[in-house]
Amino acid sequence: MSPVNPVDNTAPETSSRTRIVVVGNGMVGHQFIDSLLASDNAHRFELITFSEESRVAYDRMHLTEYFQTRSAEPLAMTTLEKYQAQGVTLYLGDKVVGIDRDAKTVTSATGKTIGYDKLVLATGSYPFVPPIEGNDRDNCFVYRTIEDLEAITAAADNGAKVGTVVGGGLLGLEAAKAIKDLGLEAHVVEFAPRLMAVQVDEGGGALLKDKITDLGVGVHLSKATSRIVAGDSCLHKMEFADGEALETDLVIFSAGIRPQDELARSSGLDVGERGGIVINNECQTSDKSIYAIGECALWNGRIFGLVAPGYTMAKVAASHLAGGEQCLTFDGADMSTKLKLMGVDVASIGDAHGVTPGARVYTYFNQPDEVYKKLVVSEDGKLLLGAVLVGDAADYGTLLQYMLNQIQLPEFPEGLILPHRGDDAQTGLGVAALPDTAQICSCHDVSKGVIRDAVAGGCCSVGDVKGHTKAGTGCGGCVPLLTNLVNHELEALGVAVSKDICEHFPHTRQELYHLIRVGKIKTYAEMLEKHGKGHGCEICKPAIGSILASCWNDYVLKDEHIGLQDTNDIFLGNMQKDGTYSIVPRIAGGEITPDKLIVLGEVAKEFDLYTKITGGQRVDLFGAQLHQLPQIWRKLVDAGFETGHAYGKSVRTVKSCVGSTWCRFGVDDSVGLAIDIENRYKGLRAPHKLKFAVSGCTRECAEAQSKDFGVIATENGWNLYICGNGGMKPRHADLFATDLDRETLIRYIDRLLMFYIRTADRLQRTSVWMDNLEGGLDYLKQVIIEDSLGISDELEAEMDLNVGNYQCEWATTLASPEKLKRFSHFINADDTDDNLAFVKERDQIRPARDDEKANLIAKAS
Repeated sequence: MSPVNPVDNTAPETSSRTRIVVVGNGMVGHQFIDSLLASDNAHRFELITFSEESRVAYDRMHLTEYFQTRSAEPLAMTTLEKYQAQGVTLYLGDKVVGIDRDAKTVTSATGKTIGYDKLVLATGSYPFVPPIEGNDRDNCFVYRTIEDLEAITAAADNGAKVGTVVGGGLLGLEAAKAIKDLGLEAHVVEFAPRLMAVQVDEGGGALLKDKITDLGVGVHLSKATSRIVAGDSCLHKMEFADGEALETDLVIFSAGIRPQDELARSSGLDVGERGGIVINNECQTSDKSIYAIGECALWNGRIFGLVAPGYTMAKVAASHLAGGEQCLTFDGADMSTKLKLMGVDVASIGDAHGVTPGARVYTYFNQPDEVYKKLVVSEDGKLLLGAVLVGDAADYGTLLQYMLNQIQLPEFPEGLILPHRGDDAQTGLGVAALPDTAQICSCHDVSKGVIRDAVAGGCCSVGDVKGHTKAGTGCGGCVPLLTNLVNHELEALGVAVSKDICEHFPHTRQELYHLIRVGKIKTYAEMLEKHGKGHGCEICKPAIGSILASCWNDYVLKDEHIGLQDTNDIFLGNMQKDGTYSIVPRIAGGEITPDKLIVLGEVAKEFDLYTKITGGQRVDLFGAQLHQLPQIWRKLVDAGFETGHAYGKSVRTVKSCVGSTWCRFGVDDSVGLAIDIENRYKGLRAPHKLKFAVSGCTRECAEAQSKDFGVIATENGWNLYICGNGGMKPRHADLFATDLDRETLIRYIDRLLMFYIRTADRLQRTSVWMDNLEGGLDYLKQVIIEDSLGISDELEAEMDLNVGNYQCEWATTLASPEKLKRFSHFINADDTDDNLAFVKERDQIRPARDDEKANLIAKAS
């Protein structure tokens, strides 16, 4: 392939410029070029680089994002045009196959011979494929390049139903997410007894396994694959040394990497006993004219398999070649890492396994919230040596700085991992405590001092600081800490910190609400035209969509609203992990007639649905295919059912006990009140889902005190409890008012709901909302009961408008032939997709494989 700037030579030019040839145009090779071009002596160099791949440098750390867009463009780190403008010659799709150290030339696979003054090897690594029988069968892949991802995608598109990753490390779990994103059943096979064995300990690994399994990925630990043979129901059968087996249609090997040192080895450079090009602190090899950087390089007997050390090597080599008074040296690298694996936060810092002599360990395990944290501290308790964080890695950046900068720990180190009960000063956390030398961004080696100087020099936002320093533009793991630091520095300078919802709207969620309500704005397009800019994003669109629904209770599938909804709202049903949908009709207060129960049973039998009584006293029907949703809902609507809005951020259920109608302890009609409350607020859209309960006496059988709004009957009326919730962080509700009559109770709930919708942040539960209100519960009592803001009439009127505009979204949809097209397999026909079938397995429902469908057809015939 032709270079960007054609070069025709076979030996170094006799010019004043030093020719540097870079072998490899991956992330590290590109970083070297960037660093050298940024030096004061860049004009002294001629840069030529070879790429074995057919595209310019791209971000391998975010490879999995390719499956979301099927485009490599967002991953590109530069362009051909930019290289050309910078005077960089790039040969794409041409591998360097030989080095003549005496002649100082390199030879490529296409026959080019190029001379060099200095040579930089950035050849990276290659995936290790275990030497097992069958590893070369069809649909066996590695997970390294965009071409690999394209091949995996093609296999999925060609009928693969099950995918398995061999290797449960960082990249292996990324590959498992890719398999899930492609819609396949996913499995991970790991030789070690836990996932991410290098980074996390036994406790963290156990929780990580549980969380990954809950996401629908099969995890198989302590498994050694002995061979891969033809499968019975899938393309492959993986046979394990313990006698068990796993059937799969495609296999991705992610069992580690090996340094790509073949070129160096063949040219006589020193390599390590187990591979890797030996380098010194200046990243020079045994030939002082040749440098090696990144995963191909062996420093002090170590290979560094993360991008940050590679970037550091690139900067060291560039510094050494550019000269000057302050040449950098490579003195090793910290291998701490933080990432989000399939939505699960995982972080490892320093001595995560506590192998340092005398090390002491603190652990915190919150099983309900699925959070595991571990601190490893020095014997005297003064210094942090390492940490493991699973499920909540928010404090990773600060803990890393404690370790790297040897910051003395607070008197009680366990406070660093226990839930925060006050401000950061009480726990010792916070950016203010970090020294200026603290490295905020490890990818680009940006310290706190550099960021402080950037803010002092005029950078007024995180985006400005990113552009000025490159902090946060690598893996992105430092962005939360960077944001905290930038905001802290701006506030210290007296600058107001923006709390805009996103770049398209210079407003908070609360301000957006008032603009929509006061301006009577009815669509996102109108909102964007009057108060925003650009085209919007995944943050502002659903937030504004929710506000519009809260204000006007309009049909969410109208053409002007549908683009704002997520998958569940678009199809008016909860998508389950197997791609089917659940159906939850409203059963107000849990009260249902025998006739309606019979209809639910008949529908479940007709469509072969799994049935489950929910915690909110409704019946959930699981396993409906997309094209079946209108058929099922037509039967339910005809029988008098309405949508239960289980798919929306809205009022879900009102749970009740049987109350005074049946219970000998009941003091009031809890069922009747629960039905009235649910029918009043059904379908009300809010920043987060809302749940109610009504108990007929203080025995509390409806568990009202764990709900957003709980009502309990007493001899003197109704007691109202607010802002409790179950879920990830359970919270007991607070007593708001006592001995209320029914009319006053409803009036207070009206006001509370609309005030919550007015003032909460996006996706904020009522419990967090109240805790964040200045004055908390007492303030709410003043606003709602005493009408301290003079807005009670407004809040009640807004609720009346919402109630008056209620509609069953499924009934509206069924009346619109145009909207029903969305639920068809094909746009221009009512046929179903015969390639998709579902069969029962272990009382679950999953897509049938082609062989199973063939067997079913054969049996039927």
